[in-house]
Formats: sequence, structure tokens, C-alpha cells
Amino acid sequence: MVRTLLRRRKRSVDPEDVTVVDKPQVRRAVSAAALGNTMEWFDFGVYAYVAATLGKVFFPSSSPGAQVISTFATFAAAFLVRPLGGLVFGPLGDRIGRQRVLAATMIMMAISTFAVGFLPSYDAIGLAAPLLLLLCRLVQGFSTGGEYAGATTYIAEYSPDRKRGFLGSWLDFGTFVGYSLGSSLVTVLTAVLSEDQMLSWGWRIPFYVAGPLGLIGLYMRMKLEETPAFQEVEAKHQEAQKDGALTEDPVEQARMSGKGRLKELFTHHWEAMLICMGLVLLYNVTNYMVTSYLPTYMTSTLGEPSLTAQLLVLGTMVLVVLTITTVGRYSDRFGRRPMFLWAGAAMVVLAIPAFLLIKQGGIVLPAVGCVILGLLLVCFAGTSASTLPALFPTHLRYGGLSVAFNVSVSLFGGTTPLVASALVESTGDKMVPAYYLMVAGVIGVISALFLHETAGKPLRGSSHMVEDEQQARQLVAHSRVRASRRAREVWIGLRHGRLPWHQDRKSDE
Repeated sequence: MVRTLLRRRKRSVDPEDVTVVDKPQVRRAVSAAALGNTMEWFDFGVYAYVAATLGKVFFPSSSPGAQVISTFATFAAAFLVRPLGGLVFGPLGDRIGRQRVLAATMIMMAISTFAVGFLPSYDAIGLAAPLLLLLCRLVQGFSTGGEYAGATTYIAEYSPDRKRGFLGSWLDFGTFVGYSLGSSLVTVLTAVLSEDQMLSWGWRIPFYVAGPLGLIGLYMRMKLEETPAFQEVEAKHQEAQKDGALTEDPVEQARMSGKGRLKELFTHHWEAMLICMGLVLLYNVTNYMVTSYLPTYMTSTLGEPSLTAQLLVLGTMVLVVLTITTVGRYSDRFGRRPMFLWAGAAMVVLAIPAFLLIKQGGIVLPAVGCVILGLLLVCFAGTSASTLPALFPTHLRYGGLSVAFNVSVSLFGGTTPLVASALVESTGDKMVPAYYLMVAGVIGVISALFLHETAGKPLRGSSHMVEDEQQARQLVAHSRVRASRRAREVWIGLRHGRLPWHQDRKSDE
């Protein structure tokens, strides 16, 4: 009897606890989610590379340094409303589903980015021009508040447990492809058009491209189905409704509301929120430092030719694109926690050498510095999409990730170009960006120390995800063997007067 009770206490995985993924649907999910990120970062790439031009178009009465700061201030303003978008779209995605919210964010992003290309200049309508630019950026920021967290959640909930790192890395692959496309287009326009042509009409062309991209992304997202994890939670919810449990219990009704979900996040999952914010800070400070600030830093601060700076940063993005899925695959093999720990520590050590190389001028040494920053960036980019969703349970995943991600990005990530440029301008110290990256590295390492390893394990509150029926049978059989072995070890320990509960718990972890 004791042995039977012990066996039940160590419940094995049953066949109904395992979900076999639909491979074509997984490919569609990854493609549609990544395309949304591609469009979002196409806009960021364009904005970063035409920052100096936009400053002259929309802030012509200012000095060159003030124009750059004004443009980056408008860029940063979009990040101030991202937490608001996260507060709206996150809990909504947990209530009505991931797919519908992702379609809505795609529509808003496409329209607001497309509209920038039609804005009149300051010379045409005066102060209304920068205000309209600010309005478009605010709409972009609000929609983006639900974009990355939703896309990350969607891919994570569709991915097999053993390949979540690899498949999740395709989301940020789309990020850097979008940035590379946007920056490449601006680089080509800068090379073939005169400065007057760029100021007159050339800067508008990249924003016009966002319209067709948005339509393609919307079409793909409308064809998606809801994730298996959300369907599982929704089925349990509907079953409880049939039994009358939810309609009769006002406490449960309040808990399942948007406000109730947010309250549960901040009261019961605050540790996961802090870890998420720390890791996001490390990733996004590095990301925006390299992608958004570095081109302007090299031209405005170091005096390098625009084309040289653009080509160096573009080459760094190509390096990230070529290596990011390999990093994602390695995170499945070696774990998410080691990737963040070692890359964060390397950031603390290598940030100053990288910027010293960039300051040397020319092509070769700055290229080496950019490669160092690119390799550090790809360690965070290839791992984040599989690490962050695993911090939260299914019924709070979209909301928790939206709030934590967007608060961190807004406070520390999107403001990086503005803060770095302002500090360099006020202090005259050209190494400020390196110090900024070092602080981010320290915060990231501390966060990673508290991170539990999730590689190869199911998401919290979700069933095991496998690629085929054979893997499902192997998982069930392996789980039953382990449960039987544990029960036998405990039984033997009892017969010899030992209570090996501590060792048993450690093996579960």
C-alpha cells in the first residue's frame, strides 16, 4: 500500500498530458509572428538611419546636436506609451486569445508607419509637423506594446519543448532582417541621392514600403489558429462555466478579469516580473545602442562619413542574422541561463575595448569593435524569445510578459539613444556608451542568477509539446520508468529506516 501511495505521489506523464504539434501550423505561426517583428524593426532601422535627415526636416531651427536629440526624443516618446499598450493588449490577449490581438497590433503598426511618409515638413506647416510625427510614433508605440510579447508567447506556445530556443530565435531573426532591410534601403538612397533630394522626398520612400509589408503580415496572421496552450486553458474555463462555478463565484470572476490578472501578476509573480525586466534591460540596451544609436554616434560624435557608419552597422546586423538561429539551437542544448550569464559577464568585460576600437577611425578596427558588440547582442537576441515566456503561467503569460517587457524597454531600452547622446553632449566623454553597456551587463548577470533553467521543459501551466507520436510515446515511457524508479528508491529507504524526501525533491528539480 505504501509503495502504491508513493507511486501516485510521483505521478508520471500520461498520454493526455502530451501535445503533438502540427508542423505546418508551427511553420505558419513562426513565419507570421516573425513578419510582424520584421515590419516593426524595418521602421526602427529606417528611423535610426534617417535620424539626422528627419531632424533637418522636422526641427530645422535647432543646432545639429539639438536636431539629433529632438529626433531621438520623438523616437523615445513611442516607448513611453508602450507600457500602456502592454497593459491593454497583454491581459486582452490572455482573455480573448493571442491571434486576434496580434492581428490588431499589426493593423495599427502598418497604418502609423505608412502615415509618416505623408507628413508635411516643418517648412510647410510649422510646429504641426513635429507634432504629427510624434502622434504617429505614439500610435506605433502603443501597438508595439502588444506586439513582441504576443508574438513571443505565440511562438513559445506552439513550439516543441526541445526546439523552443531554435524556433523562438526566428522571431528575433525577423527583427534583425527588418532592421537590415530598412537600413539597407536608407543606405542605398543615401548613396544614389543628393542631400537635397533626401531632404526633399527621398526620406519618405522607406516609410511607403511599410504599407505593403503590413498587408502581407495581416493576411498571414488572419490565417493563424489559436495556440494549443491557450485552447487548453480556454477549454477548462468553458467547462467550469458549464458547471456554473464561474458564474456563481464572484471572486473567480474578478480574478479572471483584466484588472484581476494584473493584480495576480504583481502580488504572486513579482519575482518573475523582476527577472524578466532585468533580462529585457540587458538585451534591449545592447540592441538599441547598436541598432539605433551607433550610426549617429559614429557620424555626429566621431565624425565618420555617413556611408561608412551605415555599412559598419549594417554588416553587424548581417552577422547577427547569420548567427541568431545557431545561438537559439545552442540554448536548447546548453540552456538559457548559461547563455545570459556568460554573455552578460562578457559585456561587462568587453564593452570598453569594443568602443575603444570603434573610436580608432577607419574601417578595420571599428569593424572589429562592431563584431564584438554584434556577437554579444546575438547571445541575448537568440535566447530571449524562449526564455521570457517560460517565466509566466499560461493564463497570465501574455499579460505578464507585455507589462514587464514594455516597462523595461520604455525605461531603459528605447531611451538608450536619447540618454547616451545627451550624456555624450553634456560630459564630452565619448566612452559613455561603453559605461552604459557595462551597467546593463551587471544588471543582466544578477537577473540571470535568479533564473530557473527551462530548456527542454514544458511551459508553466502547459502540457508537454513534442514533434511526433514517437517522441510522445518515448516521453510517457521515460516518465513512467523515472516515477517507478523514484518510488522504488523511497520504498527501499523506508525499509532501511531512511526518509530520502530531500533527494527525491532535488531529482524533481
